[in-house]
Amino acid sequence: MILHKDTAKKTAELLLQIKAIKLSPSEPYTWASGWKSPIYCDNRVTLSYPNVRLFIKQEITKIVELKYGKPDVIAGVATGAIAIGILVAQELGVPFIYVRPEPKSHGRKNQIEGYLEKDQRVVVIEDLISTGKSSLNAVKALKEAGSDVKGMVAIFSYGFDIASENFRHSNVELTTLSNYSYLLEQAVDSQYISEKELGTLSDWKENPENWKI
Repeated sequence: MILHKDTAKKTAELLLQIKAIKLSPSEPYTWASGWKSPIYCDNRVTLSYPNVRLFIKQEITKIVELKYGKPDVIAGVATGAIAIGILVAQELGVPFIYVRPEPKSHGRKNQIEGYLEKDQRVVVIEDLISTGKSSLNAVKALKEAGSDVKGMVAIFSYGFDIASENFRHSNVELTTLSNYSYLLEQAVDSQYISEKELGTLSDWKENPENWKI
């Protein structure tokens, strides 16, 4: 879900400007999954740009307050969303925790790091949504710990149908600052890509798993 088109376009513009998102339809990237992709997104780059970092923090905070009020805890999904999650928690004046992909194999074997009480209202912060599986794995861990997970807010989503299905099946509300559709719209508006490249990029989203140039 996108709440505001202006925010979605501005977020896309900033991510392209600082090269947190790179579009390369003629020389695609290879993801860890093996998928060929004309886009690569690393939102950790935003942390190196104070004005972009501030914008993202403020916009995510607005969404959290608008949709959920003031939660008891903000949870970041490790590792990409730890830093932005801390910034949002600081802005709201609430505790912060983060969730590992899986429990540690040593020490206290925690999956959730930080202090969390049962039944506390938690909003989860994520940096990037692809299929949603890793994000929802964090939600599952929080719920198993007795948390009342109100929803998730992320910087960017590829907008895959499988992600929508996964979030719907898990009954988790997802809101993102921007997504792939608004990214392409902004990329055309700013002449970052040509109309021909737009066609290639649009085709990829329809069948990313089997996409080829």
